[in-house]
Amino acid sequence: SWQTDTGCAKRTVADVSAVADPATGVSVYDSYGVTAGFYTFGGTSASSPIIAGVYALGGTPSSGSYPAKFPYAKAGTAALNDVTTGSNGTCSTSYLCTARAGYDGPTGVGTPEGVSAFTG
Repeated sequence: SWQTDTGCAKRTVADVSAVADPATGVSVYDSYGVTAGFYTFGGTSASSPIIAGVYALGGTPSSGSYPAKFPYAKAGTAALNDVTTGSNGTCSTSYLCTARAGYDGPTGVGTPEGVSAFTG
């Protein structure tokens, strides 16, 4: 199940964000076969492992804490970079597709500035 919103019947909550543009993605060297070389990947193939890695580097949460709330508690602080411009399309409810100050659909509460966004 997922959270729904008046502007969308599907999942609308992005908690945090990371680079996902294939044009500015991560470079990977593939040494296999005749097409060996560097390739650039983006999208959730890059952003999901980046966020998972930063979460892991945050360390073991303290007993009785709820780690999924950490980014929301840090929203608006130096722990998260609030993405305020850009769009990933057009929606009937603009905040679902357009970055703005505070929470928005494409970037959630922002991009982590290191592990402090994921510590309690």
